[in-house]
Amino acid sequence: MAVNELTVTVVGWVGSDPVRYLGDDGQVPFTKFRLASTPRVYDRDQDGYVDADTSWFTVKTFRHLALNVADAVRRGEPVVVHGRLRLVDWVAPDGRPRTTAELTADAVGHDLSRGTTRFTRTVHATRVPGGPGGPDEDGGPGDADEDRDGVVDASGTPAGEPAPVDLSLAVELPDDDPLGDDLARAERLTA
Repeated sequence: MAVNELTVTVVGWVGSDPVRYLGDDGQVPFTKFRLASTPRVYDRDQDGYVDADTSWFTVKTFRHLALNVADAVRRGEPVVVHGRLRLVDWVAPDGRPRTTAELTADAVGHDLSRGTTRFTRTVHATRVPGGPGGPDEDGGPGDADEDRDGVVDASGTPAGEPAPVDLSLAVELPDDDPLGDDLARAERLTA
C-alpha cells in the first residue's frame, strides 16, 4: 500500500456485465465492470428523499478476486466495493480530454440490505514451480493444473467440491444478546 492513497467504499449498482481478461503470457488475470452510485438526499421542497447525481466508476479486480467477480456478479445487482480510487486522464477518439474514476478493488460483495446471496468457497489451482506439471510430470495428485474431470486440485480436494474446513479448534462464543437472559428469566417466572 502506498502513502497517501485514497481508499473508499462505494455502495451502488453494477452498470455493466463484468468482463474477464485472462492473464496470458504471465500477466495477472483481471476483471472490470462499471459501477453506478446514486446517493439519496432529503429535499425540503418535496418533503422527501430524491436521487442526487449518479457517480460512475470503472472497477478493476485482479487475481482470485477477478475470477470470483466474473463468476458471481451480474449487471443490475447491488454491490459494495472497497478499494483504492484514482482519477485517470485520457483522450477520447474525438480528441477531447476525459477523466475516469477508476477503483482498484480489494473487496467486492453483494449489498445484503437489498437481497440475499449464498457464499460458495472457491479453490483456484495454483501453478507448481518448474512448469505445467512441476516435479510431478506423471499427472498424479500433485498436478495442480489439471482440468475438472474427476481430478484433484491444489488443495487435495476433488475438483468441483468445496474444500473441507477444519472445525476441530473452533470455539463457541457466548451469546451477546442482552435479552437472552432476561427472556429466560421471564419465562421461568411465568411458568
